[in-house]
Amino acid sequence: MSEELLLTFRSPPLPFFIESNRRTYQAGEEHPNRTNIGVFDMLFVHEGALHLSEGEYKWLLGPGDVLILRPDSYHYSYQPCQETTVFDWVHFQTVGAWEETEGSQSGSLRGDYYTYAIRLPKKIHLSYPDEAKLIFGQLHDAAQSSSHGAFWERQQRFLHLLQMLDEGWRSDAARAGVSVAERAAAYLKMNYRSPISNGMLSEVLQLHTNYITRCMTEVFGCTPQQYLLYYRLDQAKLLLIKTDWTIARIAEETGFRQTPHFSRLFASHTGMPPLKFRKRFTTN
Repeated sequence: MSEELLLTFRSPPLPFFIESNRRTYQAGEEHPNRTNIGVFDMLFVHEGALHLSEGEYKWLLGPGDVLILRPDSYHYSYQPCQETTVFDWVHFQTVGAWEETEGSQSGSLRGDYYTYAIRLPKKIHLSYPDEAKLIFGQLHDAAQSSSHGAFWERQQRFLHLLQMLDEGWRSDAARAGVSVAERAAAYLKMNYRSPISNGMLSEVLQLHTNYITRCMTEVFGCTPQQYLLYYRLDQAKLLLIKTDWTIARIAEETGFRQTPHFSRLFASHTGMPPLKFRKRFTTN
């Protein structure tokens, strides 16, 4: 069960790096016991083994293994190191929403056309340890520097690390689903001014409508037609604020064929009709 835990972060805001370093334990030493430390603790083992628990879960971490411990739980070493153990640790945090679920659970955090759900495995064995060692080393170097530029470098290195973990755990089928959802979203955004049916989208992508819908729902939390509607309405918001175009023209420019229909959908989505929305955000 412990192998299947998944941490999901709704982004933006992005999780951010705090500090990191490399540590060596000799035989007989062990990771300190901690509770509610307030930061996520990511561990990557180079050599040797760590024996760690968090709540009811236990992990034996060997070379190439990564584990992320929660900021709000009690974690402890259930056994001292039996040999020299070298590992990297990274503390990070997020001000955005996050959750931990078992792999069989869908969770409540999903991305949409402006946000992304970063999904990180609680524990994973990396098939590319040399690349990970390089990234962790670069992260530690940046963490030791106090220059202004080092701030940007360590955040960028950390985000590269998150991206590697986010992409690395997915099965080929899961990666294919993300690719389908992104291709569908790109087509909808590029052609949102024109009528687009599920059948048209299926023909363009050469995939069954049900499969496209399932992929978009898993990745963006909405169906293709819902995605299209939300994107059109957001484009309408921008035009209401940036232009003095009539409501009829804005409706036509954003793919709505009838102005009254557009106005009803806009009011339902935003809680106010288009003209009131314009006055609210353009009147000093």
